[in-house]
Amino acid sequence: MTKSNAALFARRQAAVPKGVGNATAVIAERAQNAEIWDVEGKRYIDFVGGIGSLNTGHRHPKVMKAVHDQLDKVTHSAFQVMAYEPYVELAERLNAIAPVDGPAKTIFFATGAEATENAIKIARVATGRPAVIAFAGGFHGRTLLASAMTGKVAPYKKHFGPMPGEIYHVPFPAESRGISVQTSLEAIDRLFYADLEPERVAAIIIEPVQGEGGFNPAPKDLVVALRKLCDQHGIMLIADEVQSGFARTGKMFGIEHSGVKPDMITVAKSISGGFPLSGVIGRAAVMDASPPGGLGGTFGGPPISCAAGIAVLDVIKEEKLLDRANEIGKRIRAKLEAFEKRNDLYPIAAVRGPGAMIGFDIVKARGGNEPDGEATKKIVAKALDAGLLLLTCGTYGNTIRILVPLTASDGLVDEGMALMEKAMAYPG
Repeated sequence: MTKSNAALFARRQAAVPKGVGNATAVIAERAQNAEIWDVEGKRYIDFVGGIGSLNTGHRHPKVMKAVHDQLDKVTHSAFQVMAYEPYVELAERLNAIAPVDGPAKTIFFATGAEATENAIKIARVATGRPAVIAFAGGFHGRTLLASAMTGKVAPYKKHFGPMPGEIYHVPFPAESRGISVQTSLEAIDRLFYADLEPERVAAIIIEPVQGEGGFNPAPKDLVVALRKLCDQHGIMLIADEVQSGFARTGKMFGIEHSGVKPDMITVAKSISGGFPLSGVIGRAAVMDASPPGGLGGTFGGPPISCAAGIAVLDVIKEEKLLDRANEIGKRIRAKLEAFEKRNDLYPIAAVRGPGAMIGFDIVKARGGNEPDGEATKKIVAKALDAGLLLLTCGTYGNTIRILVPLTASDGLVDEGMALMEKAMAYPG
């Protein structure tokens, strides 16, 4: 029986709640590196990478071999019941490279939201304080505490309240919206003056590059000031690297661009090449604050995912993916900057992002910054028809983000950019 996207998507609609959104009505059949084929045999170049989960590409041979080898050993024991070597080895390797001050320790979970929530649990027990400061536009997951930290109401908080208390938001710097680093820091000062004494704050959590918020890099001056503020008041600084980590920005961790060392780092997505895994890496003294049994989970750090994670670290090193991220980023930027000057394409602005974590805005007029969310939807739909997977983000849904696997060839990147160019052709 011949499969069709329409028939399978109809089954999906009947069987799966609508609360799980779908960016496309296309059903994946198979994938390799930076390409996906749907059930009808159509090929797509993947500029989404599982929303940043596939820096080493779909089904990297080294990752797949590690998974197959682990399948023949043990697939599950629950780490709390009987530990296993891949968990320990991956923790050791992450501890060795984590940009934290002094010895580090790592604990594993399954999802990014679990990582951010557990980082807050650790911060609260380490400091004896309840409050958390996060940033508008930030995304930290969809569980209840993670949703509360996420700096966007719809669709993440709307109708899901009440949200957990003691979560406070301040503006994130955005030049296009007139928000400076000084604006953000003054907002924290006002928060401390009007609503919250700093001695109640357990943690400040920030994405080195906002993901859902619009691919906005955190300015170095902001991160340096936050570190100083945290040191002054005994607050934990948490870098949420779920989307920006594992070579995407041209550094292993995005926070490294600032030179600042956080107290904890949350990781997920590309840590394990497409297998469910997340974690919190942090200063050993902080990570040891929780008593035994206070942290963990039945499927936290499964053997298969940990084996995949070890292989991912090997691939990043052996294939020089830090350098490759910068090369891909430079290639894509050059194309986008050329697009910016053309009158026959939809107007774009604010090409940004370190390494290969690149975003740009679709705007209503060339040289302006008024967002055009409707045009952005049209471009993404045209790209899909042409065989290119793209994803939007940002406050107004007018940012196109690029998360092509770092293992993609120059030829494939160029082919994807050519399809994007066609999709951006102005209809007038």
